[in-house]
Amino acid sequence: MATQLDTAGHGIDALWAEYKKSGAKALRDQLIVHYAPVVKYVAGRVSVGLPRHVDEADLASYGIIGLIDAIERFEPARNIKFETYAVPRIKGAIIDELRSIDWVPRSVRAKARAVEQSYSKLEATLHRTPSDAEVAADLEMTDEEFQTTLRKISFVGVVALDEVFRGGDHSDRSTLGETLPDATSGPLDTFEVKETKEALIKAVSEMADREKTVLTLYYYEGLTLAEIGDILGVTESRVCQIHTKAVLQLRAKLADRPEGAGRKLAGGAKVAAAPAAT
Repeated sequence: MATQLDTAGHGIDALWAEYKKSGAKALRDQLIVHYAPVVKYVAGRVSVGLPRHVDEADLASYGIIGLIDAIERFEPARNIKFETYAVPRIKGAIIDELRSIDWVPRSVRAKARAVEQSYSKLEATLHRTPSDAEVAADLEMTDEEFQTTLRKISFVGVVALDEVFRGGDHSDRSTLGETLPDATSGPLDTFEVKETKEALIKAVSEMADREKTVLTLYYYEGLTLAEIGDILGVTESRVCQIHTKAVLQLRAKLADRPEGAGRKLAGGAKVAAAPAAT
């Protein structure tokens, strides 16, 4: 995905150096214009599976807030590309705005919670990932009703994976996987990052092959759901459904992690640990 988001151009390093030295608004505006394609890219990915009334242009406008925050906070001296640093903040700003306008019906949220709780309960009882039939039975649904429920909540799942390790501080746009090197990090921070990655690797490794493949291609390779559908030979809506189920399974598996674990995570918008688990 890094190559897809690469907006490097002549003079950008000099522009960053001058902006960080002077803090001039005119220079910041130049950086905003330069990295605007990153916002468009993220908005396009978030829009997949959302209701039709959610305009991608509106998502991009929400994302600009995250871009500005990223530009103001970014430290060029760190060994990381700006695009990698900015994506989770842009996505976080979009998600925060979607939450504020209550874009997901309460009935859909309730169904998502019920399915997640069922996965968590059965996981604890069976000591393995439950099958669709077992979850459907626990929810007193037929298999067809369960699949219909997954389709209804599928657009919730598109953004849910980034919330698995997100802390209570909305300024911390934490996502799964990569970490931003921080010279001020102490032993505790390093331990939390290691512990979080290990928990993620273990959780993903226990999932079915198709769910692991979808998570890896979507978050690590940066493919769209439609592109993943072409690879797997299924429709985009089916990929969206598989993604949703995988997200709910991960959330259930990681629900009992200590509060605050993973809050120090920051950085890329891809599941860097996923390939190690496949």
